[in-house]
Amino acid sequence: MHTVITFGTFDVFHIGHLNILERAHALGNRLIVGVSSDALNLRKKGRLPVYSQQERMAIIRGMKYVDHVFLEESLELKADYIEAHHAKMLVMGDDWKGKFDHLSSLCEVVYLDRTPTISTTSIIEVIKQR
Repeated sequence: MHTVITFGTFDVFHIGHLNILERAHALGNRLIVGVSSDALNLRKKGRLPVYSQQERMAIIRGMKYVDHVFLEESLELKADYIEAHHAKMLVMGDDWKGKFDHLSSLCEVVYLDRTPTISTTSIIEVIKQR
């Protein structure tokens, strides 16, 4: 077994987040999670998350599947994060399929199927409509 690393915003925590963390944890003996910073989310999605980076990190830190949490400040630093945490496997949702294949020289890259019919964006839209 080995160290697995994954990354995400984990805003408005839902069953899809839980599923990917549980499945990533099962692939190794240690799970490291990079939580996207507020600034990274603003650059990537054009909006701030509902919950602050400190709140999102606290939620992820509290998960029994997670061994360590750190703040991801740049998508371009994934290789550095993988090396710093001695990860042997990068796990991402399949919405990122192919986008991190270039990191396969550093570690195994695995894309897991997302939980169907759920996303943070869709949850936020439901809340807005109510």
